[in-house]
Amino acid sequence: MNSVWDTEQMARRIARRNKAERRFRLLGLGAIVLSLSFLVLLLVIMLKNGLGGLDWEFLTGSDSTDASTAGIWGALKGSLLTMAVTLALSFPLGVLSAIYLEEFAPKNRWIDLVEVSINNLAAVPSIIFGLLGLAVFINTFGLPRSAPLVGGLTLALMTMPVIVISGRNAIKAVPPSIRDAALAVGASPVQTVFHHVLPLALPGILTGTIIGMARALGETAPLLMIGMRAFIATPPDGITDPASVLPMQIFLWSDEIDRAFVQNTSAAIIVLLVFLLAMNGLAIYLRNKFEVRW
Repeated sequence: MNSVWDTEQMARRIARRNKAERRFRLLGLGAIVLSLSFLVLLLVIMLKNGLGGLDWEFLTGSDSTDASTAGIWGALKGSLLTMAVTLALSFPLGVLSAIYLEEFAPKNRWIDLVEVSINNLAAVPSIIFGLLGLAVFINTFGLPRSAPLVGGLTLALMTMPVIVISGRNAIKAVPPSIRDAALAVGASPVQTVFHHVLPLALPGILTGTIIGMARALGETAPLLMIGMRAFIATPPDGITDPASVLPMQIFLWSDEIDRAFVQNTSAAIIVLLVFLLAMNGLAIYLRNKFEVRW
């Protein structure tokens, strides 16, 4: 009798657990569908409003007060120059910092403080870096406002902690046996790191770098603080010339009273989304292609 009762009770418990699991799965599916629906709605609106204005003249034209002749070449070139400065500074400094902290730094309270500070810097709001760039690069060093050089320096400060963290994680993922084998055959610690550890960690480092650069490409708040809000009709010829960037151009056009700029704003958003999706897709491709599973 007890055996029958136990079997029936167990069956009811299993049925309740299965119902709870199905409800949880439906709840998770609903959350995913709701999140994707907002993204799809945004894409549909942007494509509807901006696809008609996305042509070669728009891509190669400069900014203008006339919506029919305004283009994004100046902002696109400014974004490329700014990202070049950001990458040239943040990547080598971030990777070298990650190597030192993970492989050579002594374990003491000062290194612990540095590690905590880097983790905190990765979570600092981007506008704080804009204030720092305004105070240091413009007010102290006298660098030109609204220049890709200052924008790149500011975004490099914001991107570097992300590269350091991803670089440390990638280096830490390399098995200790790789280091032991290299040291056993006579390699120095520096040779071990640069000839054996770093090549194996490079896919993870590149993935983190691309994700950090994609975040920097879409930033507006730090660049507002260094003067990139100004109307600039002439595309920059170098990193010290006044320039705008794609997110800032979108912000300026969205603030225009003339409703004809709605199409330009939507078209510029499409271009920015294409760049962001391409960079994130490249990060996923590199991770899947070169990742080594131990």
